[in-house]
Amino acid sequence: MIVSLKNVKKTYPMGKITVEALRGIDLDISAGDFVSVAGPSGSGKTTMMNIIGLIDSPTAGTLSINDREASSLGRRELARMRREYIGFVFQSFNLLPVLTVFENVELPLTLGGKTGARKKNRERVEYLLEEVGLADRRGHKPAELSGGQQQRVAIARALVTRPRIVIADEPTANLDSANGERILELMNTINREEGTTFIFSTHDPDIWKLANHVIFLRDGLIEQERRRPLTAGKEIAE
Repeated sequence: MIVSLKNVKKTYPMGKITVEALRGIDLDISAGDFVSVAGPSGSGKTTMMNIIGLIDSPTAGTLSINDREASSLGRRELARMRREYIGFVFQSFNLLPVLTVFENVELPLTLGGKTGARKKNRERVEYLLEEVGLADRRGHKPAELSGGQQQRVAIARALVTRPRIVIADEPTANLDSANGERILELMNTINREEGTTFIFSTHDPDIWKLANHVIFLRDGLIEQERRRPLTAGKEIAE
């Protein structure tokens, strides 16, 4: 399994009370899965996604990424795994305002030390910008883009390093139907051809239809889980 959670719990102190965000999650995600995580506000979706993305850590229980238990990894190793294995799409976009669209998408390759293959890096950036429909905006700054365009830049940036896992929080929320469909086609293609595992927190029924693994959370627990056969998938290579 590329992701495995065993009895994962997460609590947060809030004044004199303790909030139980996750109350014992058992979940296995196979390499190449296209996962949709759904549930009402306060169900624990964001908390679970942050734990899987190594942004947060469980209060109890274990998280393993590609059979490596996260609690056994030091800070530098966790940072390396986040940088090399995981791509993030945040609702807040998190684009750097001083960089162009091209530079924002290219940045993870530069931070990852992959500067030796400059030509291949640029080809990857250009391919993704073309696929998300922003090749003609490559020299623009984020402030010159609409919210939907910024979302597409963030998606291209998440995919540029060919991560083994992409974690996306409502990736189509700011997109019109045509661009939402275009992005889902791109992600479906990358899932199929590159074996990337996608984990979405979403209310978009189009993502539910594409997903082979659908999870419904309520009150910090998995209420329902549905699976279909895999069509693609590769394990992380060390």
